Amino acid sequence: MENKKMATRQSYGEALLELGKENEEVVVLDADLAGATKTNLFSKEFPERFFDMGIAESNMMGTAAGLATCGKIPYASTFAVFAAGRAYDQIRNSICYPNLNVKICATHCGITVGEDGATHQMLEDISMMRTLPNMIVMSTSDDIQTKWAIKEIAKIKGPVYLRLARMKTSKIYDENQTFEIGKAIQMGEGTDGTVFTTGVTVEQALQAQEELQKKGIQIRVVDVHTIKPLDKEMVIKCAKETKKLVSIEDHSIIGGLGSAISEVLTEEYPVKLERMGVKDTFGKSGKAEDLMDYFGLTSKTIMNQYQDL
Repeated sequence: MENKKMATRQSYGEALLELGKENEEVVVLDADLAGATKTNLFSKEFPERFFDMGIAESNMMGTAAGLATCGKIPYASTFAVFAAGRAYDQIRNSICYPNLNVKICATHCGITVGEDGATHQMLEDISMMRTLPNMIVMSTSDDIQTKWAIKEIAKIKGPVYLRLARMKTSKIYDENQTFEIGKAIQMGEGTDGTVFTTGVTVEQALQAQEELQKKGIQIRVVDVHTIKPLDKEMVIKCAKETKKLVSIEDHSIIGGLGSAISEVLTEEYPVKLERMGVKDTFGKSGKAEDLMDYFGLTSKTIMNQYQDL
C-alpha cells in the first residue's frame, strides 16, 4: 500500500469528469452537496449535463429515473444517509421496480463521516440496498478501484448503488490491477484465517495481515468490492481452505457484508463467521480515526481475533 491517501469520493469526482468526456449520455444529479460529493468537477466542465436538484433527494431519484427512460445514464449523488434513507421509496418503486439504468453514488457512508455525528453516519445502507431486486451494490476501497467502478458501471444496464467514503484511504492497487463486478479479490494465500472486508476497512485488514505475519500467523484478505451479487465461490473456497473466518465493515453487523456472507455459509458450507462492525447502535460524533478505534474497526481489533491461532 502506498502512503498517498485519497478519499473515494474524490476519486469519484475525478473519474466522473473523465467519463463525461468519453460518454455524452452521462448526466449527473446532485442534491445541493456538489462540493462535498465532488460532482462539482463534472458540473464545471459540463454545466448543461449537470442538475442541482436542491435539498430534494426523493425528487432527484425520480428525475434520474425519468432521464434513464430517455436513454441517458444518470449518476445521482448525495450523502448515503439521504440517498439510501430519505429517497428509499423512489429508489424502490421508480428505479429498481422498472429496472432503470440509474447509478446511485452515495458518499459519506459509515461512521467515518466523523464529526457530522450519528444523524449523518449511514450504517444501514448496504442492508437496505441489497434487499432490492435488480440492484447491484458495490463498495470500493481505494482510488484505483473507485475509478474503475465509476466507468465500469456505465457499461452495464440497470440500477447500481455505489458506496463511497469521506475518509482518505491509502492506495491499495496498482494501475494494472484487473477487477470484475461480482468477483472478490483475494490477497495472500494464508490458511490460518480469512478476513472478508469492503470499503475503508480493506486497508485495516491488510495492515493486520502484515502484523500477524510477523507473529507467524498467515491470513488472507478478501476485498469484497461487490456485495451484491456476492462472490459465493470465493466465500466457500475460503471457508474450506482457512481455519477461521472474520468479516469487518464500516456498517452495522445487521444486514451488511457479514450477513451476506453468513447467508451463503448457512446454505452452502456451515461454519462460524465472526462479524465485526457497528453492533446495533447509532454512531457518535468524533474524528474518523477515533471512531474506528471506538467501534473496533481497526487492524488492532482484527489482530485480536487471531491471537489464539
